[in-house]
Amino acid sequence: MPNSAVGRDGSMISDHEKNEQAYQNGVLVDEAAAGSFTREEERRVLIKIDCVVLPMMCLVFFFQYLDKQSLSYASIFGLIEDLKLEGSQTTGIRIPFYLLDESATPYEVCGHDYVHHFLEVPPKSPSSDRFAAVRFMLGFAEGAVSPAFVTISSIWYRKKEHPMRIGAWITMNGFAQVVGSLLMYGIGKNATLKLAPWRTLFLLCGALTMACGIAFYIIMPSGPEKAWFLTAREKEVLTMRLALDHEGGDKTNFSMAQLKEAMLDAKAWFSFAFGVLVTMPSPVLTFASLVLNNIGYDNFHTMLFTSPSGAVQIIFIWLGVFGCLIFPKYRSAVVLALIVPPLVGNFLLLKLPSSAGWGIIAASWLASSISSIMSILLSLSASNVKGNTKRAVVNTMFFIGYCAGCIGAPQLWTSHAAPRYFEGVVTAIVNWFILIVAMVVYWYLCHRENGRRDKMMMTGAVMGSEGEGRMTEERADVTDMEDLWFRYNC
Repeated sequence: MPNSAVGRDGSMISDHEKNEQAYQNGVLVDEAAAGSFTREEERRVLIKIDCVVLPMMCLVFFFQYLDKQSLSYASIFGLIEDLKLEGSQTTGIRIPFYLLDESATPYEVCGHDYVHHFLEVPPKSPSSDRFAAVRFMLGFAEGAVSPAFVTISSIWYRKKEHPMRIGAWITMNGFAQVVGSLLMYGIGKNATLKLAPWRTLFLLCGALTMACGIAFYIIMPSGPEKAWFLTAREKEVLTMRLALDHEGGDKTNFSMAQLKEAMLDAKAWFSFAFGVLVTMPSPVLTFASLVLNNIGYDNFHTMLFTSPSGAVQIIFIWLGVFGCLIFPKYRSAVVLALIVPPLVGNFLLLKLPSSAGWGIIAASWLASSISSIMSILLSLSASNVKGNTKRAVVNTMFFIGYCAGCIGAPQLWTSHAAPRYFEGVVTAIVNWFILIVAMVVYWYLCHRENGRRDKMMMTGAVMGSEGEGRMTEERADVTDMEDLWFRYNC
């Protein structure tokens, strides 16, 4: 057959496998695309990307998560009392942040972060309405960060590199939690401040975020073709290495056909479901400090005991990353394994008595280890969707689900449910079991489709060669469903 060869054991070898074998020998040759590059050239390109693009994404993600999580610390240090919040108002002030959280194109992130500085500090007069308005605008400013970074990761890195790179910027969630807790502890201990501690925290976060936004705007290129840190040859190498995964890079045209395909693709709707299900249990991240505070710990001990939760998240994030490196074709199985710790943590929060002390603290740490799951789900979204418009739509669907979960779930964590928040914890447990079922079905759909395409290749139903398919992709923005050489990561 023209699109395959026979290996020593009699099995069929695709052009992609032949290229990977050549790559292991030190040179990758793509004859159909009339281009080649050495392993050393690719290594230099990857190092440069990791030294410029990845650190900028990590910085922005750190500050946007610190913004979100700072509300949890502020609630312990007087925000609820100063704004006279009661009952559902305690959770209601979190909602406006997510109402405008899906509004920008990937490279507008820098401009939005730039204005955080002006949105971070609420008016001095106590008003929950004014504070909600500020959170609404802050959600608008930060809305592009997460979906944009999934797209950015997919147009700079190969599929096999997605778990580690996405894991790197998701790690900033845990790091921000550690830094934020200790920062609030230090601000609270400073008795010479004229402003309330929670206002000082917001002011400091705003100033740092503004500086980060300026740096992002100056340093971050708008796409691979505008990469100021790459030579012309290195840009060619970047394009060719992405083509090995049938990734055509960043296109600017909008396709109605791809929008329709995304709406009719069951896997796209699973991305939406993943966004909802991974965030419905997430209020424990925000309310863990209130749980500890309500069962008898003072403000400062609450901050100290909350801080290690971020470190626990980092550990599980990188356990997930290494799991994907060890089992690159079984990311769904890695997700299923990572669901166990937060599920156990929520069961412990439900069953342990308030007098359990360190048991409650450890349970809150486990229950908060959610970012590791989100990291792998985002890597699946980056790897399993092709086509500029379709990728943007599917990423948006994930984060619409994410925002919906962040809006709905806190309503079960009202102050009336304190100190144990029974309804919220039970909902988290139910959601984890639903996510397990959804993950298994998603794996089945991807595995079945890969098998169908393998069978078509073996029977000669797919015409031409894989290299010729990549040449076509350079002229057309095709989707994962149109490109029959594309394989889904299960």
